[in-house]
This record gives sequence, structure tokens and C-alpha cells, in this order.
Amino acid sequence: MTPVVEARGLTKRFGSFTAVDAIDVEVAPGEAFGFLGPNGAGKTSAMRMIGAVSPVTAGHLRVLGMDPDTQGAQLRARLGVVPQEDALDQELTVAENLAIYGRYFDLPRRVIRERIDELLEFVQLYERRSAQVDPLSGGMKRRVVIARALINDPEVLLLDEPTTGLDPQARHVLWDRLFRLKQRGITLLLTTHYMDEAEQLCDRLVVMDRGRIVAEGAPSQLIRQHATREVVELRFPPDSEVDVAALLAPTGHRIEVLPDRTLVYADDGDALVREAHERGVEPTAVLTRRSGLEDVFLRLTGRQLVE
Repeated sequence: MTPVVEARGLTKRFGSFTAVDAIDVEVAPGEAFGFLGPNGAGKTSAMRMIGAVSPVTAGHLRVLGMDPDTQGAQLRARLGVVPQEDALDQELTVAENLAIYGRYFDLPRRVIRERIDELLEFVQLYERRSAQVDPLSGGMKRRVVIARALINDPEVLLLDEPTTGLDPQARHVLWDRLFRLKQRGITLLLTTHYMDEAEQLCDRLVVMDRGRIVAEGAPSQLIRQHATREVVELRFPPDSEVDVAALLAPTGHRIEVLPDRTLVYADDGDALVREAHERGVEPTAVLTRRSGLEDVFLRLTGRQLVE
């Protein structure tokens, strides 16, 4: 199948700063594809080029078979965009926000009315169609934005941090709606800081750091490649002088000493705990858990905060 997104050596520079550094990306039709990375990694810059709102500095990019730099208007007509900021008109009703957006695409009023009813039913806000946006909860506003992004019946939906700031219940409602869109055959491209969101929604993803792709694959594949089966978290008293890393170094496991706990990456957490006790390690608390995408993310991009 012809890829929905095909990028080769895609580069974006702002003066002397390289935000996206010669990345290769290919997204298949109907796929849910994610961009993960710390702040400043280049994921939003990549999405803006794909969305035909930021010109390509260098490299090859085709979206739905079109060149975003020369066919931007035609391409944007076939995309839906869910920005990080809702940017809704707070004084208009839910239905009016969708109607105005539909007119940007020169849709007939009859078609807009039909789609508003269908989309508000889909995002479970039909009963709120005549309500003003301002008093709605954050989760409801996010669903309005998703409905608005679908008004032109897009083939590809771009989502920038779709559930940032929402409570767990609202996040799960949105995940359900996005999963249903994927079932309809809509291609999803998203950026997110939530590792559980990436694991839930993405068929494949790339981890970006400093403008480059440092890993690519399905979430489960990345966990197998870059993490162990389990992680053991050991906690000690604040004044403890036990050199845990030295005691456990002979076990051969990867050890990470943090200010509040020590992490040991192992395929068998229970066996590691037994061996730790045999070596004289006596933590005040022990937690054995499965490795997740967050462990992969932190290993590949580091724990240092990037401003």
C-alpha cells in the first residue's frame, strides 16, 4: 500500500538550530503512529511539516501522495488537526463552533448540519449541542475539538498531546473515541508525553531526542529490545550509607541509583530480591513491576530535565 506519510532525510532548521535532523518516517494507511520525546526533541516540528503548516528545510516528504510545500491547501483539506490548545470560541455553542469550522472547508450548510449531529453523537456530546463552550469540563472541550477536527471527514488525524491535563476518566473516554476512529480506517498521528497513552493507542512509534530518531517499533517490541522483563525498585532510609550498586554489581544486572530509590533491571525480579538479601541488602520497601514504555523512554532520552 502507498504510505500515508513518507519522509526521507526530513529536516527542519530555525536559523542555526536544527529541530528535526534528517529523520526517516513511513506511516501506513489506517495505522496509529506516535512521536514520543522530551521537550525540544523535534516531534511537534515534524508534525507541523506533515500538517503542511511549516515548510520543509531539506529532505523528501509526501503526505497522502502530495508535497506539503506545493500542495498545502489540497492536503490540509484532507487532514484533521487536534492542537494541544483547544482554541475554541468560548462564547459560542458547541454546535456553532463546529459549524464555523466547517465553513472553512466550504462545506454546504446542509452537510455541516448533518455532520454536526453525527459527530456530537460520536463524541457523546449531542445533548450539549446548544450549550456554550465556556462552562464545559476539560474533557468535554477536548471531545468538541476532536469533533471539530472531523468535520471535513479527514483521512488523517493529527493529534498534539490529545489528553494533556485531563483526569483519568476523561482520558479513557477519549482513548475509546480515538480507537473507534482507527477502526473506521482513519490514520492517527499523535504526540504524547503519556507512556500509557502511547501503549494503548499506537501500533508503532518513534522515540525522538535532539531532533533525531533513537528508536522505532511497536511498543511491545521496544520494551523487549531496550528493557528487561521486570524492574525492582528498592527503597532505603534517607541516612542509609549502604552502597547498593557495589553490592549488586556482581549480579550483572543494570542498576540505576536515584535520589529516592534504586532501580535494578532484571528478567526475574523475585530471584533478584532473594539474591539482594543474600548479599546483605536490606531495603525498607521493595516493589517488583513489569517494565514499561516509560523505562524505555528514560533509558533512551535520559532523566535530565530539558528546558
